[in-house]
Amino acid sequence: MKNSTIKIGGVPEHFNLPIHLAIENGDFQSRGVNVEWTTFSGGTGQMTKALREKEVDLCILLTEGIIKDIINGNPSKIISEYIKTPLTWGIHTSAKNKLKHYKKIFNKKYAISRFGSGSHLMAIVDANSKGHTIKEDQFEVIGNLNGALDSLDNLATDVFYWEKYTTKPYVDSGQLRRVGEYNTPWPCFVIAATDDILKKQPENVIRVLRTIHDSCDNFMQSDKAIELVSKRYEQKLKDVERWFHSTEWAIHGWVSNKMLKSVIYNLKIAGIVEEDAEMPELVWKRG
Repeated sequence: MKNSTIKIGGVPEHFNLPIHLAIENGDFQSRGVNVEWTTFSGGTGQMTKALREKEVDLCILLTEGIIKDIINGNPSKIISEYIKTPLTWGIHTSAKNKLKHYKKIFNKKYAISRFGSGSHLMAIVDANSKGHTIKEDQFEVIGNLNGALDSLDNLATDVFYWEKYTTKPYVDSGQLRRVGEYNTPWPCFVIAATDDILKKQPENVIRVLRTIHDSCDNFMQSDKAIELVSKRYEQKLKDVERWFHSTEWAIHGWVSNKMLKSVIYNLKIAGIVEEDAEMPELVWKRG
């Protein structure tokens, strides 16, 4: 079933540049499939909702967020890892805030893009790993990065977890202060697709995956990748260099079973997933 359209969603961040390049270069069309890209500035929580409501067929989203949502009934499957390396979360406050030390954040007010998002889950997992519990009333939903900047600036919230290099320009400008960092203990991004599209267009999903993997491979080999990211995302060359050399993209669809177990363990420990929750099929088994 060639030339059907697959709707792809992702955050407006540099991780997804290989997919944008594949779209611009006509790589998907050359494999006989059309794709439409939708940007989700609200992050993983916004994308799991879009998958549930079939607004998109496929998303690139945080590993822990989609695993939690599939366990909670999202009719989707992980079809590939996307970023094999951990995500470095910057832990931020406003430059106006009196908060100076990472150890003092756990009783503060947290800005989160939405419940179930990475900014929500990682705050809980991080606190839990250090023996702290964050109460639900400490979280304030702010929608996206711009919402967080306003909320922190107005001192309505104190703490915000977001990808370190995306927020670095705001740290450099003095608007935000980074008080700490947290690395996810697993590969940070996966690709997930709705059960509906996997049933209706499995061949096209495979074509899309192959195109993404090829583009990621080419991107990692490219001598121009660092300069391209710096220009497109208006980030300092040195910062992009560090990010690029600490990031690896997947070039095949294999999903580590151990990784899935580690994420589920952490989600249970943090109380995000019930201890006795029934585990559905998380990964697409190709026919």
